[in-house]
Amino acid sequence: MRIYLAGPEVFLADADRIAAAKRAVCAAHGLTGVFPLEPPPQAPDPALPDWLRIYWANEAHIRGCDALVANLTPFRGISADAGTVYELGFMRALGRPVFGYSNVARRFGARTLAALGGTARRRPDGAWEDAEGMAIEEFDRHDNLMLEGGIAAAGGTFEAAEIPEAARWRDLAAFGRCVAAAARALGAQPVSTSSA
Repeated sequence: MRIYLAGPEVFLADADRIAAAKRAVCAAHGLTGVFPLEPPPQAPDPALPDWLRIYWANEAHIRGCDALVANLTPFRGISADAGTVYELGFMRALGRPVFGYSNVARRFGARTLAALGGTARRRPDGAWEDAEGMAIEEFDRHDNLMLEGGIAAAGGTFEAAEIPEAARWRDLAAFGRCVAAAARALGAQPVSTSSA
């Protein structure tokens, strides 16, 4: 079973090392991890601009996988990486299982209020709104409700942990729990580590 490993780790200088570590976790659970930077099953047209070749390559990877595990740790702001969110939605639209995790445990509503720096105000109905009069989503979720809703509807799980900033993009504990859940859902057989 092939698992697409969606997440912003592709932007790390040591992305290859993180990819190898994630693939090893998948292999221990009887799964094949597919990192976005791997060569796609069919190379996109080399005449296309780089950004469009990357898009087509990642879409080909997603189509070739049985499930997806998304790193939804807030990226350069209060919410998950937009590309990762797109990939999660794409896999969900294909009708395949999706799983997610975050290495930030603080909930989306609290992160939004903190980011607004005291400019939010209460409406008469008790809801919070920003300076433009837009309601602040407060459903006690880790990110936008559509993300966790899609994961739940697909039969997946969402894992969260509070990881110190210095290790946030490299800690694989919540990722490992997602992979274990994916393996169970897909009926994969864990690889035995005992010597006989």
